[in-house]
Amino acid sequence: MDTQKKLSDKFYEVLSHEGVVAIVSWTPEGAHVANTWNSYLVVTEDERILIPAYGLRKTQKNVTANNQILLTLGTREVLGYKDYQGTGFLVSGTARYFDSGEEYDMMKEKFSFLSRVLEVTITKAKQTL
Repeated sequence: MDTQKKLSDKFYEVLSHEGVVAIVSWTPEGAHVANTWNSYLVVTEDERILIPAYGLRKTQKNVTANNQILLTLGTREVLGYKDYQGTGFLVSGTARYFDSGEEYDMMKEKFSFLSRVLEVTITKAKQTL
């Protein structure tokens, strides 16, 4: 298991403020972008990102064909490079959906609206602003 930390303190600071998250999935037919909120992202102890899914059907269809995924997220509330107002991140990784188990139950308790959970296993998280 990779024990090296991929997510910086600045990443967690961004998550503590609201902002929009873009979820990008793709197949040979093209890219698809869906949105959610920073406050809906739950980071596990081993730094996987769990996202409650109610819609996200096209994303799920794409992930079934190609599990590569990109996320962008940010907020104006956290200082970025050179103390500019606002910062963001580009996260790349692999994705899967699940609809049962301990983590599903934990997410369902937090987000009663979900029908599935989108799990992102991070390969890289880069600060962009």
